[in-house]
Amino acid sequence: MPLFGKNKDSTKKTKKDGKDSDKPPTVEDKYILKELLGTGAFSEVRLAESKEHEGQMFAVKIIDKKALKGKEDSLENEIKVLRRFSESTKRTGTCSDSSEETTWLTHPNIVQLLETFEDKHKVYLVMELVTGGELFDRIVEKGSYTEKDASDLIRQVLEAVDYMHEQGVVHRDLKPENLLYYSPDEDSKIMISDFGLSKMEDSGIMATACGTPGYVAPEVLAQKPYGKAVDVWSIGVISYILLCGYPPFYDENDANLFAQILKGEFDFDSPYWDDISDSAKDFIRQLMCVDVDKRYTCRQALAHPWISGNAASNKNIHGTVSEQLKKNFAKSRWKQLMNAIAMVHKMQRLALTGTGTSSSNMEVDESPRIKTCDTIREESDVEEEASIPCNSGDKANAAHAPGGSNHQ
Repeated sequence: MPLFGKNKDSTKKTKKDGKDSDKPPTVEDKYILKELLGTGAFSEVRLAESKEHEGQMFAVKIIDKKALKGKEDSLENEIKVLRRFSESTKRTGTCSDSSEETTWLTHPNIVQLLETFEDKHKVYLVMELVTGGELFDRIVEKGSYTEKDASDLIRQVLEAVDYMHEQGVVHRDLKPENLLYYSPDEDSKIMISDFGLSKMEDSGIMATACGTPGYVAPEVLAQKPYGKAVDVWSIGVISYILLCGYPPFYDENDANLFAQILKGEFDFDSPYWDDISDSAKDFIRQLMCVDVDKRYTCRQALAHPWISGNAASNKNIHGTVSEQLKKNFAKSRWKQLMNAIAMVHKMQRLALTGTGTSSSNMEVDESPRIKTCDTIREESDVEEEASIPCNSGDKANAAHAPGGSNHQ
């Protein structure tokens, strides 16, 4: 539906012609808005029940237009990307059977946008409700956890991202906080959420420095034009963490951290990696390869023996991994916030290439309600940036249900 008053002209024309048109339904006409699930800098998320189908629940992301003023393109981009994965086609039956069947052209591991509404002050995104919680929380809660479990998780992520890439979309902010379980069930599938930084490849050259420090690919830090391969790098980082519980790149000094990433310097430290298979290590090396031309694509990664074969070990590594996850990814919101602000200020001053280009327009949301505040966002002259600042990982992510914890 038209956003931000773009349908005003057609409305005036209808009135001038003296023709009455049905008033479009409001979100309240179709849904009962219930308790608050979370809040962000520009939005809040509420649980909603369908009026047509009693008991059918959704998450409604409610965005304040006034707060978003000047960044409307950011929201429109997110909606455009989500619609790419949530389109439907209707097949009309024969004359004797006029029923219609709706087929969702989407991926089972990508959170769906179902419909949008708009009034004078707000925009409403009706999203698929995901209630299973965050990736790290579930791993910590498990009694047993193996390489095979990690391999199955990464396979689902790779399949979803491969589908995204086929549709010409680059996520640009893949990280554990954006990987959610669909339901509390033991065998629940994993879902990719938060497309606030996603970009259509056909919308222009991607050269904007954006993403989350620690997960961002070296070509992004080097401020070079980049593409789908940045998502593969991020999946490699996530894979590394899933097998040991700590990140591959870390340094208290930001310049050193960026230097590590630019060089692709990481180790498989003893004793944490002693029981991890050589196949898993090879898989990670192929994904976290600095040379973009040699880095695996999602399709190649899916064919790796650690994903498609029997190379992943069934040894229980829960004790070591859960201990490290709790130690490395359970920082307070305040500490995350301070680290995030310091990180962005450092990035603003660092010249990582010889071009003299600096990240002078990076933004970080300073709201204490944000679940993860260390996402780098920049609006660049090279491209029209289309992202909602600090949408990534915040409590207003439409897929989140109550009970999520804070991770770096």
